[in-house]
Amino acid sequence: MKGRLIALDHIGDREAAALMVDGKLDDLIVAQAAGPVPGSIYRAEVGRQMKGQGGVIVSLGEGQMGFLRGVKNASPSDRLMVQITGHAEAGKATPVTPKLLFKSRYAIVTPDAPGINISRAIRDDDIRDALLLTAHETMSDSGFGLIVRSSAAKAEAEAIAEDIEAMRALADAVLAKAEGPPALVHLGDGPHLIAWREWTDPAQVDTDAGCFETHDILDQIEHIARDYVGLSGGFTMFIEPTRALVAVDVNTGGDTSPAAGLKANIAAAKALPTQLRLRGLGGQITIDLAPMTKRDRKPFEVALRAAFKADPVDTTLVGWTPLGHFELQRKRERVPLSEVLR
Repeated sequence: MKGRLIALDHIGDREAAALMVDGKLDDLIVAQAAGPVPGSIYRAEVGRQMKGQGGVIVSLGEGQMGFLRGVKNASPSDRLMVQITGHAEAGKATPVTPKLLFKSRYAIVTPDAPGINISRAIRDDDIRDALLLTAHETMSDSGFGLIVRSSAAKAEAEAIAEDIEAMRALADAVLAKAEGPPALVHLGDGPHLIAWREWTDPAQVDTDAGCFETHDILDQIEHIARDYVGLSGGFTMFIEPTRALVAVDVNTGGDTSPAAGLKANIAAAKALPTQLRLRGLGGQITIDLAPMTKRDRKPFEVALRAAFKADPVDTTLVGWTPLGHFELQRKRERVPLSEVLR
């Protein structure tokens, strides 16, 4: 099937959303089985300092714990509002931040960062001016900040204003609940709502029960659960998560030409963001590249940077190790596919 398709269904009893592009699975979001949901907002109580780790443990209520990094002047028993920023590894505290974001399809309200900003991806001056006018009219008597997202460029002013007003009202309602014991104040969005919020390009939408099977999505999920990834040009890549890191191994296969290493590595760079996204993998990622000369490192880095620029998951390109591996640091905001298929 050509074009884009958004399928909203369930995997077992978990809500799930899949994005298909030209018949191939391009993105997958699955609800986690338990624990704090990313995007959720809690009243938290500061606990013990984690010396050497640059943060503190906070209580989220009902026995749930969070890890707050980089906070200053926080003392035990202090109360504050925090937001879940990602998926927690087994046995570790959930990452949280005191910088709350109220995100929707066209806008993000930022209570702790005043000012109105327009996405840099919107370059047309007339569109930027129109969006600024709408934003100022809607946020005129608010002390909150606002980011107008790139998806607003093609939206109607009325729809954008309604979106901003909804997020502003939500921020007001949540912040009004700041007093009290540690507890959940606002539940983060589920996969279906995230799909509506993030996958804004035109697409066919299928919400029928069983649509994952109808569109061959379940078979494709089963396929990407394997370590093996076939790349263009007959090259291969293996993606193997361990407790400490995600190991990526790139191979040239049967190609023994002098340029085989660089070609395999560039093919891996182009495929890696999608493969990590579909598998829900984050944290430290180490790439064991196919052999290539040091002068070929620059074109590989250019290809890798271009590939991750379009990826929605925050990823830092850390650089080369003394052994010639390349390291990445990626936000853990998805549920690992291995957990979904247990």
